[in-house]
Amino acid sequence: MRITFGPWGETLAEVAAAARAAEEAGAEAVWVPELHRSATVTAAAVAAATTRAQVGTAIALAFTRSPMVTALEALDLDELSGGRFVLGLGTGVRRLNEDWHGVDWDKPVTMLRETVRNVREFWARCAGGEPIELDGEREPMRIRGYRRPYPPARTDIPVYLAAMGPALTRLAGEIGDGWISHELTSPAFLRERILPELGAHGRRVDVVTSACCSVDRDPAVARRRSAGMVGFYATVRTYADFFDFHGLAADQQKVIDAFAGSTAGGLAGHVSDAMVDALTLSGTRDQVAERIAAYAGLADTIKLTPPTHGLAPDEIRAAQREVIAVIEELCR
Repeated sequence: MRITFGPWGETLAEVAAAARAAEEAGAEAVWVPELHRSATVTAAAVAAATTRAQVGTAIALAFTRSPMVTALEALDLDELSGGRFVLGLGTGVRRLNEDWHGVDWDKPVTMLRETVRNVREFWARCAGGEPIELDGEREPMRIRGYRRPYPPARTDIPVYLAAMGPALTRLAGEIGDGWISHELTSPAFLRERILPELGAHGRRVDVVTSACCSVDRDPAVARRRSAGMVGFYATVRTYADFFDFHGLAADQQKVIDAFAGSTAGGLAGHVSDAMVDALTLSGTRDQVAERIAAYAGLADTIKLTPPTHGLAPDEIRAAQREVIAVIEELCR
């Protein structure tokens, strides 16, 4: 498996420094999310701070930018990184799109399919100046009188799609260059639920499993750090099938019941050790290395991220240093 990393920082400078440290430790790619920062701006900071590792968004929200803006930002990031950029896109959930960003979320599978088509078509044709005429149920594109005068680093930038449900996962297997999970995907879920859907179209894609990774000499400390991340995902009712698959439906419901008026830090106290052990890589360095090895033969790439939800900055920094140390040991 390729070992990759998702950096954290209170400032963009700290994110960039963490990315550089992970690259020096041997990480083959650095991925940045979109929640508390813009994924594309953070990717620019990481691209400028690194020289070898791929730089990917994991993920950028697909519907809160127009496909043309997404395409332009990807071309700029690929140029800035010297051809190292990977465009990771995800739909987000309905509430995030409609309430936070004021954009429609109807028929997300259709909308994501047409978004990816438009982005790729724009990359292929924007330098020639010919019209782009694309019909679509959700994302038609009509561009006339436009020519991008700058030569692209590439017109075939990889596009990875985030998915957990069957329909979007099948779409990733059909049109994506890769698939990206959220941070709690277990080997069993990957084997039984994800890989059959990804392989439905007979194509080979890069399987990127993301993992919340918490390392400490005391396994109890490592578990406690990861509990807030698990609690964050457990509050999302659409993940009920995911938690039920792991025999954790009752555990999830306890978190949901405690959610009103609580924070990630507060939710951590309602997260069972069984949830943390099943869904995160938490423990000593040897225990974490053993859990990473369980993905061999299932995932092509593993993305290790430190726990962040509900933790003070200094504790996140300590957790991040341990993850980078694990990367260095694995990549020797």
